Amino acid sequence: MVTFASMITHVNVFSPNRVRTAVLGLLLCTLLAATAGDVLAQSVNTQGSRFVIARLKYEGGGDWYNDPSSELNMLRFLSKNTDIDVDVRTEVFVEAGSEKLFSYPFVFMTGHGSIRLSDREAQNLRAYLENGGFLYVDDDYGFDKAFRREIKKVFPDKELVELPFDHGIYSVHFNFPNGLPKIHEHDKKAPQGFGMFHEGRLVLFYSYESNLADGWADPDVHKNPEDVRLKSLQMGLNIIVWALTQ
Repeated sequence: MVTFASMITHVNVFSPNRVRTAVLGLLLCTLLAATAGDVLAQSVNTQGSRFVIARLKYEGGGDWYNDPSSELNMLRFLSKNTDIDVDVRTEVFVEAGSEKLFSYPFVFMTGHGSIRLSDREAQNLRAYLENGGFLYVDDDYGFDKAFRREIKKVFPDKELVELPFDHGIYSVHFNFPNGLPKIHEHDKKAPQGFGMFHEGRLVLFYSYESNLADGWADPDVHKNPEDVRLKSLQMGLNIIVWALTQ
């Protein structure tokens, strides 16, 4: 369970007071969620507390910026299917080593090719995840080897573990009894969902050989069938709702 105390303590150490207010507002909006029947995230409508998906910027050569329409489309879908108060007016980018990372309870990372995290960035990302943050990583092809190498810098003492199909992330809102849907074909491998846990809380979810974010992008980008795009958006909603209500 996320504790406000731990996040506040971290912000006091790593960032100035002006950031602390933003953190508290976002946490109040997104982490105080109600569960009844099907899990629906509820928002607390306070000024400056609308939910956004922040995309993680990184060095190393990978295209962290690809498919820029993905997050806004996902937010629109989230708004139509939950009571989360979202902001779809602007894209948000944040660097792994920035103090601004702590202003966002949910961060998204994707790309092709390589990634490189400095020691400071790895330490900052670890502190973010240990103190209430959540990272969703989508392999957009050719990203797996570098990501697994760099995440070891963040959590050298932890392993990515494949989540069983009965894990709550696959049924928290929409039901995926066979795990991740296949959105884009790469190497004819079955899609896999991996997680990393801290003190029993899922702090990172990694989709491999699925490429969910391709289905979030505008329809004319990858030309996925509408039913495939719908599955990708539904699974994306599950990930976000799980992150904000676990």
